[in-house]
Amino acid sequence: MFPEALKYSVAKSVNHAIKWLLNTHGSAFDHFSSGILGLLLRVQGVLVVIPWWAYLVVVALMAWIATKKILPTIILAALPLVIGIFGLWALAIETLALVITSVVIALIIGIPLGVVMGELPLFAGFIQPVLDAMQTMPSFVYLIPAMMLFGLGKVPAVIATLIYSLPPVMRLTCLGLRQVPAPAQEAARAYGATRWQLLKEVRIPLAMPSILAGVNQTTMMALAMVVIASMIGARGLGQEVLMAINRIDVGRGFEAGISIVIMGIVIDRITQGLARKWDPNNK
Repeated sequence: MFPEALKYSVAKSVNHAIKWLLNTHGSAFDHFSSGILGLLLRVQGVLVVIPWWAYLVVVALMAWIATKKILPTIILAALPLVIGIFGLWALAIETLALVITSVVIALIIGIPLGVVMGELPLFAGFIQPVLDAMQTMPSFVYLIPAMMLFGLGKVPAVIATLIYSLPPVMRLTCLGLRQVPAPAQEAARAYGATRWQLLKEVRIPLAMPSILAGVNQTTMMALAMVVIASMIGARGLGQEVLMAINRIDVGRGFEAGISIVIMGIVIDRITQGLARKWDPNNK
């Protein structure tokens, strides 16, 4: 057994810190929560208004732009029909709203930070261990601080999903900038490009395939986390999976699980196709 003299618990200190944080900055957390909830409700409101057949058209158009192939376009456009047939369309829209909100915020934060990482090696060296910890941490752990600071519901689900899905886009944006060929950068400098012009006109466009791969990974991780976040009231398809587990309803869980898989396949194939279109090696 481990020696009793060496044991030390930080649980009380953490609880006191959380209470102090809520008592001192509770209004700030409330305003932040209201902003996130307002954005989520706007996104969900727009998605609910769109008729079901319009989603099939949008998926077909995006799939055609991404692949330029008829068969994959037809298959990807037809897959969402399965979700509607299972009677889970409304829950899928809730899940999609959570994913879109989380991913948009993650990209707004992650891509600029990834660019800073690519431009400043010192900052990258500082932030890399943080990203390592974020990706190593079990996904369920993110629910705890989000729940303590924002309670139950969709807002803590968005926060937990945002934190969980942020590292890939930061890493791959940084990686893409670092992998830009040196001759292309030297040629731009020879023509008198400033550092900002070099970043805007050369490095970011050439790094776009890697950045879009980061968008793909961030979206897929957000979809996975939204399902887990149903444990703190995120609702959507994740709630169906959770209820099926609680009731040992295999059929219900199968339908919800297949629906989530379909959403993942459609999002993954479209974003991967767009990333390939930006790759100069494929042109």
